Amino acid sequence: MAETTETLFPMRKFFAPEFVFGVGALDLAGRYARNLGASRVFLVSDPGVREAGWVRDVEASLEAEELPWVLFDQVSPNPQMEEVEAGTRAFEEHRCDMICAVGGGSPIDCAKAVSVLSTNGGNIRDYLGVDQVPQPGCPLLMIPTTAGSAAEVSQFAILSDPRARRKCGIISKLIVPDVALVDPRTPCSLDTHQAAGGAMDTLTHAAEAYVSNAHSPVTDLLALEAIRLVGAHFEEGIAHPARPEHRGHLLKASLLSGLAFSNASLGLVHAMAHALGGMLDSIHGDSNALLLDGVVRFNLSSATSRYARVAEALGVSPEGLIPRLRELRGLAGLGEGIASLGATEAIIPDLVARAMADPCLVTNPRQPRPDEVAQLFREAL
Repeated sequence: MAETTETLFPMRKFFAPEFVFGVGALDLAGRYARNLGASRVFLVSDPGVREAGWVRDVEASLEAEELPWVLFDQVSPNPQMEEVEAGTRAFEEHRCDMICAVGGGSPIDCAKAVSVLSTNGGNIRDYLGVDQVPQPGCPLLMIPTTAGSAAEVSQFAILSDPRARRKCGIISKLIVPDVALVDPRTPCSLDTHQAAGGAMDTLTHAAEAYVSNAHSPVTDLLALEAIRLVGAHFEEGIAHPARPEHRGHLLKASLLSGLAFSNASLGLVHAMAHALGGMLDSIHGDSNALLLDGVVRFNLSSATSRYARVAEALGVSPEGLIPRLRELRGLAGLGEGIASLGATEAIIPDLVARAMADPCLVTNPRQPRPDEVAQLFREAL
């Protein structure tokens, strides 16, 4: 069927923050904080990033601008709602007026949530879902140190509720950061597993954005280039952490994928991965990696030509796409199934219920039935 002008050029809105990409971007933290009007900066990170030295580099940049700061680094790998509440109390007690997050998706998502509460008040649960944030938060400056989450440019913040064993999302343009400083030096401090999981996270973001039913010509360009970069630099980037030319390209791929999925949204892989993360506290990139090839197989009949272009960007034939995804998963050290994360047959009904309620499911190219999602979880065990 011939495409019409409307299908070739669908009307889409595109939203993105200002960002600086390149070596030395991190050193601009103080200058950008000053430009954003900060008088006291709330610095959000985690213990691992602090040990890697990146927090100290940002502190030095703030010092150069004579800006005081308060460090909050009690953030879990899956940021919890209680940590958001603790961060908000510290933000208010120290009379901060701007937030700078240094780290991966966990500190960045926690920072976004603190920003929401800084101006809107109440409980963070009040703002879960799509477009539930009424007022913009305080200024946000993000400095990613991992290549995968792309939280520094997205309108998503994913939080964990341990009591409900559920991952929940805030999705709003009002939490898109004001500025992201993306420095290719930072991923060189990641260990092999972190780098591999991050690269699989990037690949999942880009592939789901490309086949999303909310894709656009702009998000397509970004997603395909992100996929190409992951395919070209995955092995070298994992094997040689001290070579920033490969880790830097993976960070660039993460950035591009974030710009794509923040506007095109995601799909069934993320709906299922959020369910796993909420129930089992699993690492998000690992969950994505273990689910990706199964979901691609499920979606294939509904987005055949799009997955053919995903395959081309990865440098394989359409028939070689799923084997290549499995190969990359193996190279990432994730040859086992989701049973390795703690999943069992007994919890599949709960996983299905959580996945079916996830907003990422809306933009999946094929709408699954609960029994089909259950079968995908079983096959992934």
